[in-house]
Amino acid sequence: MFLLSRFSYCCLGIFFLLNISCTSVKEDRPKKPNIVFIMSDDHAYQAISAYDDGLIQTPHIDRLAREGMLFTNASVTNSICAPSRAVILTGKHSHINGKIDNRSPFDTTNVTFPQLFQKAGYQTAMFGKLHFGNNPKGFDEFKILPGQGHYYNPKFITNTGDTIVNGYVTDIITDLTLDWMEKRRDTSKPFLLMYLHKAPHRSWLPASRHYKTFTKKTFSEPSTLFDDYEHRGSAAASAEMNIFKHMHLGYDTKLNRETISDLNIEYKGLNNNAVNRMTPSQRASWDSIYLPINETFKAQYGSMNDSTLMQWKYQRYMQDYLGCIAAVDENVGRLLDYLDAESLSDNTVVVYTSDQGFYLGEHGWFDKRFMYKESFKTPLLIKWPNVIGPETTENEMVQNLDFAQTFLEIAGIQVPEDMQGKSLVPLLKGQKEHWDRDAVYYHYYEYPAEHAVKRHYGIATKRYKLIHFYFDVDEWELYDSETDPNEMHNVYQDPEYAEIVKELKGKLEDLRTQYKDSDSLNNHYIQIYKDKGYIK
Repeated sequence: MFLLSRFSYCCLGIFFLLNISCTSVKEDRPKKPNIVFIMSDDHAYQAISAYDDGLIQTPHIDRLAREGMLFTNASVTNSICAPSRAVILTGKHSHINGKIDNRSPFDTTNVTFPQLFQKAGYQTAMFGKLHFGNNPKGFDEFKILPGQGHYYNPKFITNTGDTIVNGYVTDIITDLTLDWMEKRRDTSKPFLLMYLHKAPHRSWLPASRHYKTFTKKTFSEPSTLFDDYEHRGSAAASAEMNIFKHMHLGYDTKLNRETISDLNIEYKGLNNNAVNRMTPSQRASWDSIYLPINETFKAQYGSMNDSTLMQWKYQRYMQDYLGCIAAVDENVGRLLDYLDAESLSDNTVVVYTSDQGFYLGEHGWFDKRFMYKESFKTPLLIKWPNVIGPETTENEMVQNLDFAQTFLEIAGIQVPEDMQGKSLVPLLKGQKEHWDRDAVYYHYYEYPAEHAVKRHYGIATKRYKLIHFYFDVDEWELYDSETDPNEMHNVYQDPEYAEIVKELKGKLEDLRTQYKDSDSLNNHYIQIYKDKGYIK
């Protein structure tokens, strides 16, 4: 009996120690990180003060650079809204996921990374602008704007039905996000939160607190505002997004119908639908600022020439565009402050980006679509506490194609083999020896269409960019960012660059093979446009 008792006590002791050990291991096991993905629409990197403080101060977005990593060579694969979002969700180029333009529907048989997060036990939510689809897959809860959505008193599509919320869209998206965080977040699970702003998408309606101040500001003009496109091919010259020629006095600069009629100017779509959504008090506040702008313009119009009208349009563009960004920055601050207050920051990866870059008067343009720098390059800032050191700058070439794989690796979720990007985790961890990319691939399809930017594909390295415009032209362009940072001179035909052209064409074909793109696919998507009547 004595021996049995001693044996029993020993077993109990061993069991007790093992149980303590196992419990300790369980408690010490690191929690899966939360991921907050913040994306705005058409937010140019030039309008983030962490990149360039010449236009606006964005202290809350800049905080991500101060506490994390700022990417200086982040780009997109197709610089247009809905296709960019499809690339981000699927981790596949446009020609593979099928969402080549803003016209075609998104193929919902595509597997998106939020679906994989949801399957792996993450709680998932999306608030804001998706741009396509009414029922995004992979989300426990969503409230999204239909299509482009509205700046004032917007409608939202939700899991349980449609609703209209009064207020300003950037504030509302944040309110919805924080309400979910506060009331419905499951604290026993890690979360994936997609917080997606409509702003600063055209037609740039700021909140009253911002249009009252920004309409009184004057902004410096880019050196290429009056670009004549002389040293490039036909695509730049024929595009329809010049501020002077193609920015509407009504829809874009907020002149009303009466002003345009009084001046006998062709009327091109005052944004009546947007302002008519306003409540009487919202409209009264709006009119108190914008009606005097109309009166001042009427007084000045007779003395304006083409150059001064271009400059006036540029200032109006910047006042409203940057006013929209001021609200985005404030609301990013609200979310970051909430994460701090709830002790969530230390285990949350926060990403800020845009669906692509944007022209802020460079080359005389607004909009995006081209592979040229300002629309090709996109802002990307990532904060990952205890992994990324503060104030880290990364100049390696990364793309929105890489986001899905990056998030999946961070969460410890298996990456599907057919995704085409490259996880940024080695760069985030400072392990550049595991990064071997030296070039990225781009392809734009939406032509003929609004803004008339010709179809093109190309390759970019840190120094060079080789672009092939095709379909109704067959033109090549080469730019050397070291000698020509503003991309003003096409040197494709320059004999001094002959070897560079040969090398880049070889690399371009390698990338097209790697990403499964081809001339036959080009023809396939052209035929779709013909079948739908977009090409006559």
